[in-house]
Amino acid sequence: MILKYISFLIGLTWSYSLIKTQSIFSKKTGLIFKIFISKVSWLTFIVAIYFGYKNFSFEYTLMGILISVSTVHLGFLYLSKFLNSKFTEKQLNFTKNFFEYSLIVWIIYYFIY
Repeated sequence: MILKYISFLIGLTWSYSLIKTQSIFSKKTGLIFKIFISKVSWLTFIVAIYFGYKNFSFEYTLMGILISVSTVHLGFLYLSKFLNSKFTEKQLNFTKNFFEYSLIVWIIYYFIY
């Protein structure tokens, strides 16, 4: 039972972290990310909630959702503070642009091959 609940929490956290990642990208890359990755993540998040509701009580499911969403938001907050303290704004923008263009190239490669 504990293993089921831990896998429920991991599924919720994983899918919500991918949903939250969409907000980092620029508008055009965010649109591509939203179409290809975020839709699946929302579906996974909803299915995980349904799984939790079917296997656990309503209170445990709600508690799992709150734990997962809080964990992701705190993780993004601390990661943001850490990155801002270690790197300059120029370095962060360069890295962000690199990952955005890499995502676009990866999706194009996926469609061609």
